[in-house]
Amino acid sequence: MDISAARPIDRFFASYSGDHRNELNQRIHVVAVPAILWSVVALLWCIPVGGTLLRSGIWAALAMFGAWMFYNRLSRRMGLGMLAVFFFCGCLCRLLEMRIGLDNLLWLAIGVFVVAWIAQFIGHKFEGRKPSFLTDLVYLLIGPAWVLAKLYRRMGWRY
Repeated sequence: MDISAARPIDRFFASYSGDHRNELNQRIHVVAVPAILWSVVALLWCIPVGGTLLRSGIWAALAMFGAWMFYNRLSRRMGLGMLAVFFFCGCLCRLLEMRIGLDNLLWLAIGVFVVAWIAQFIGHKFEGRKPSFLTDLVYLLIGPAWVLAKLYRRMGWRY
């Protein structure tokens, strides 16, 4: 396939895959990228919303909506998958907020964020390549879609 003629999502995935060829690094990413995504949603979930009836979640909802628009423009099918991922992240944040409280959710999110990023950099040490986002920050958004695309391919679904 001529990569210059490919859809933008295919070009992003081809470039991202080029920085993630090592099998161990790929396995680390399959776990760490969703963990980072959830932790970012959870961190945003914990930002107070003063002067409203809403106690939490609005900043996370706005960020998830913005990211979803990016994914949906790249591919409607990927947009639907990421919508499901975001719904799960939001539900998990709400459940944890109710069970352990907002303060503990914040600390959990910080811990997951730090551990997952350490894992990512260990994976890239094995890879021998720098993370893609160091060349273009858009790859911070491509990582979750790349992991989801692996699931799509395993299930025989197109994106």
